[in-house]
Amino acid sequence: RGQAARSWRAFDAIVAELKRLEVDETLLVQSGKPVGVVRTHPDSPRVLIANSNLVPHWATQEHFDELVSKGLMMFGQMTAGSWIYIGTQGILQGTFETFAECARQHFGGTLAGRLCVTAGCGGMGGAQPLAITMNEGTCLIAETDKTRLARRVETRYLDEIVEGLDPAIDRALLCKANGEARSIGVEANAIDLLERLIERSVTPDVLTDQTSAHDPLMGYAAAGMSLAEIEAMRVESPGAYTERSLDSMARHVRAMTALHRAGSITFDYGNNLRQRALDRGVEDAFSFPGFVPAFIRPQFCEGRGPFRWAALSGDPDDIATTDRELLQLFPDDQGLARWIELATERVAFQGLPARICWLGQGQRAEAGQLFNRLVAEGRVSAPIVIGRDHLDCGSVASPNRETEGMKDGSDAVSDWAILNALVATASGASWVSFHHGGGVGIGFSQHAGQVIVADGTPEAAERLQRVLTNDPAMGVFRHVDAGYDEALDCANEHGLRVPMESGS
Repeated sequence: RGQAARSWRAFDAIVAELKRLEVDETLLVQSGKPVGVVRTHPDSPRVLIANSNLVPHWATQEHFDELVSKGLMMFGQMTAGSWIYIGTQGILQGTFETFAECARQHFGGTLAGRLCVTAGCGGMGGAQPLAITMNEGTCLIAETDKTRLARRVETRYLDEIVEGLDPAIDRALLCKANGEARSIGVEANAIDLLERLIERSVTPDVLTDQTSAHDPLMGYAAAGMSLAEIEAMRVESPGAYTERSLDSMARHVRAMTALHRAGSITFDYGNNLRQRALDRGVEDAFSFPGFVPAFIRPQFCEGRGPFRWAALSGDPDDIATTDRELLQLFPDDQGLARWIELATERVAFQGLPARICWLGQGQRAEAGQLFNRLVAEGRVSAPIVIGRDHLDCGSVASPNRETEGMKDGSDAVSDWAILNALVATASGASWVSFHHGGGVGIGFSQHAGQVIVADGTPEAAERLQRVLTNDPAMGVFRHVDAGYDEALDCANEHGLRVPMESGS
């Protein structure tokens, strides 16, 4: 239920203020509601956003939901509330990178001939089937809402829908046997699919999950209920439904741990499912790792993360131009070349034409300067806006996801996310946001976002250099402080000044 504005009335007020905002003014947005305009200066952010933040003692789902019901807050998730949501593509390359690293670690670099089972085919989870087939694997994904499956077929993220659990399993096994990169969706609860796999002694090669476990009330679908029954109970008996949802999560994780013991490469995909199950008495819920410590952290140590941009012209040709120019800027980056080729062929735009790719320290600033030159030279028809997910190397504190298992035990330290927002503001980002609860739910994360506009001016070039150097540097600093040698090497390579090399 991530939102960009608290209500349509608030949305209209935000748009009205943005239209009249002067170059030395900053709009303040509190949980999706514009609350003030202050005089600042041309290099300061035009908008500062704070979403879903609560004093820690009161940072519970129940208290948050009470405030939402009174119209006092909204859930910003990560990119929705920070105004840089670009649809499923926004998580696609990160998902692609995750499965690619899984393939490198366990299967010789490819998922060909491997069955990957998962669930949740909504706005974020819907990236999984395409990411798996991009890595040459076979995907079987469960989703309780058939309209979501149909939408993924329409946007080419999912290849086909098969009716019934056994026919879907059989179809997936056939594709696996043939080494076919194919994604199969089935309208089913994740628990029903996993328990049927166990009954049939079918052990997936890879197992994960992206159901909306971060939101037990409005996100996760409890087992044994139709979609209509779920929707009715959420309204009529929200407390009872939440309890039923949490019980289902425990059952869900028990099935995952059983398949993990049977040999599936199993990982949590950042929805806090393991924590919910642990709280419900599943003692071995954390017997399988999260995706960041398993596959992504080495990239974070190099300041690598999700760099995204959108064409404010609305013209897809502008993105095609940036794709070509970016490949010329980084001619030796084979992973980037493969990604851009696949994305160009298979990714449909949602909203403004946009692209995402993972870039590291130094690369982001170079890309920002490139885009600014393209605007200045008229090679794209309007300014380019550059942002990122809050899921980044130095912008989030989330002990069950991005900062799980930090080397020094600093998983829950959220100073880094706050510093990230402050640094982006001081560096001159166009808008900066600080959120709570994204990805894993209220009480479990704090995170920051920044967006900057490349408008072709020399002033923008200076801001871009500062912001896109300092933002990933926060990730390098964070991992140097936690004791990662790879991060220290990166800091030394890029001339980043680190007063002390370890946390103490």
